[in-house]
Amino acid sequence: MSQPLHATLTLAATLGLATGSAFAFEPTGQDVTYDVGDETFAGYLATAEGEARGSVLVIHDWDGLDDYERQRADMLAQEGYDAFAVDLYGQGNRPVEIDAKKAETARLYEDRERMRTLTLAGLAEARNQGAATPTVVMGYCFGGAVVLELARSGEAEDIAGYATFHGGLATPEGQSYGGDTAPILIAHGGADQSISLDDVATLGKELEAADVTYEIEIYSGAPHAFTVFGSDRYQQRADEKSWAAFLELLDEVL
Repeated sequence: MSQPLHATLTLAATLGLATGSAFAFEPTGQDVTYDVGDETFAGYLATAEGEARGSVLVIHDWDGLDDYERQRADMLAQEGYDAFAVDLYGQGNRPVEIDAKKAETARLYEDRERMRTLTLAGLAEARNQGAATPTVVMGYCFGGAVVLELARSGEAEDIAGYATFHGGLATPEGQSYGGDTAPILIAHGGADQSISLDDVATLGKELEAADVTYEIEIYSGAPHAFTVFGSDRYQQRADEKSWAAFLELLDEVL
């Protein structure tokens, strides 16, 4: 069975549980608490049956780690990868109101060192839990911006690739990509009103100049957050195609 068709069938089966008025997802992995300094965080681990082909670090959107990231981790485990969904907010901190979500993301955008430290701590915990190496780092929305922050830093070891789904793409002043950065997949909605196509083009120019291997996928009519199951912004076509592209990346680098 071809990779794209396999991805579509897997995703279609998942959608039968994930969409509609009732969210019926039942996690098959396990919640994992871990400490970073004097703070406690709560991640989620899903492991492949048998020997894993590698691992994926999943970085949450501005909601914090919830059943969306758990479901994606479980889907990756079904594909033969260990997956760990990292927590960047802290145990029990899952903002609901828009202003609270903005405050949590702003805290990390304004303290990039903390952003990287917590991401690396999640990666370390994944490996402490036995997640296979090498690792691909992927994230959604805010999590996509964190992915690129880690990619630019070059601080993580045994990273085989990065992927951002409808994520923030801007490069902070003073940062840049190194030529030894692992391959990057950028999945973006053509109708995204939060992150423009000009932002996509700017990133492409930066990556090209740095001689980084990258692919940019743009899906027509897809709004921001087009992968979020059951939401008003969900677009099945873009979700299926971006997931297939991601599985292709995993197949190539792990």
